[in-house]
Amino acid sequence: QVQLVESGGGLVQAGGSLRLSCAASGRTSISYGMGWFRQAPGKEREFVAAISWNGGLRNYAVSVKGRFTISRENGKNTVYLQMNSLKPEDTAVYYCAAASSGWGGTQWLAYNYWGQGTQVTVSS
Repeated sequence: QVQLVESGGGLVQAGGSLRLSCAASGRTSISYGMGWFRQAPGKEREFVAAISWNGGLRNYAVSVKGRFTISRENGKNTVYLQMNSLKPEDTAVYYCAAASSGWGGTQWLAYNYWGQGTQVTVSS
């Protein structure tokens, strides 16, 4: 089992920045691929970014590419999502997820474990 805890969400004005963190605990000896997803009210959960177990592969949703950066520190069992140039449409609950295969990609079904989420609100 792996437990994931997100932090770093909050309220920010459009154009601002936030950095989300996702700390993993439990069975972290396995090399997990990690991903970030988000869900806005009344909308389906959508892919934001993914990183492979060693950081060699990264993928981003078109809507965030060039503004968001996913990274990881395996020694700290932590994954980050740096979000710059935030827009009101980025407002959502952001979820961290782990894939035991080492790479989860864009599909939420590929991920085995999920955090509880952290709220990000961008005001116009």
